Amino acid sequence: MDLNANQLKKLSQLAKKAALEAGKIIGDAQGRDISTQSKTGGENIASQVVTEIDLEAENAILAILEPTLKKYNIGLLAEEGSAENTCRFEKEYFWCIDPLDGTLCFSRDQDGYSTSIALVSKSGDPIIGVVYNPRSKALYRAIKGHGAFKNGLPLTIKPQSKVLTLLFDQSYTKHPQFEKQVNALKQNLKKVGLTELKLHHLGGAVMNGISTVDLAPALYYKFPKKNLGGGSLWDFAASSVIQSEAGGINSDYHNQPLDLNRADSTFMNHKGVIFSSSEKLLELIPRNI
Repeated sequence: MDLNANQLKKLSQLAKKAALEAGKIIGDAQGRDISTQSKTGGENIASQVVTEIDLEAENAILAILEPTLKKYNIGLLAEEGSAENTCRFEKEYFWCIDPLDGTLCFSRDQDGYSTSIALVSKSGDPIIGVVYNPRSKALYRAIKGHGAFKNGLPLTIKPQSKVLTLLFDQSYTKHPQFEKQVNALKQNLKKVGLTELKLHHLGGAVMNGISTVDLAPALYYKFPKKNLGGGSLWDFAASSVIQSEAGGINSDYHNQPLDLNRADSTFMNHKGVIFSSSEKLLELIPRNI
């Protein structure tokens, strides 16, 4: 069934409540000695680490959202518990949950982690996005077509700087052409009216995508690759609707809509990812890879 505006609002409120509950668990554990475990993931170590806090946070989220599955006929895709659940291909909508994105940052007590909850349509279109950063206590929310908000206030991109911020994660520095690409960005800045490039290694994909709004003008991108990885559906579902509702642009590496209900995998390596604070910055992204 199609969800109406009132139902979407109710679901958004529940997602907010769930994110805050998970955020409290994560926040209370900040700085503690947390045990980590390995799990099946992509080639990057960040996707192969899970902590007891990931699991506790996910349980807190599900305690709030699971009643909606039957009431609204919604599917579920949660990173730590149901990554192989096929109901997302059968229901008109599914919850896409990452209880603790940036687990590696969290385990090292570094900035860059968050809780991410999205409602995604069967076609892969993100409808609701909620992201909570326990470290800064910033809450981001959006419903498609109704704008984005940060801590209850309208969130819009307001680039007032001539400095381009390039957000990136650890995998980007390992790219064989990393230095060449950074130099190319620096050389082309004047074409879009900018004067300087600032490299900003934040951490988890969720906060990297969201931060293209807060740090505009800003870019964050991940190249397509053959190996599994490149982030997962739950890394981009919530942040993509929030970022676009704030006035940003996000897509795959070929400027097509993100494939957020990929049938053969939960990874995004097949087409790559781009988050940009404006359309003019897209011409700066290296294409010869």
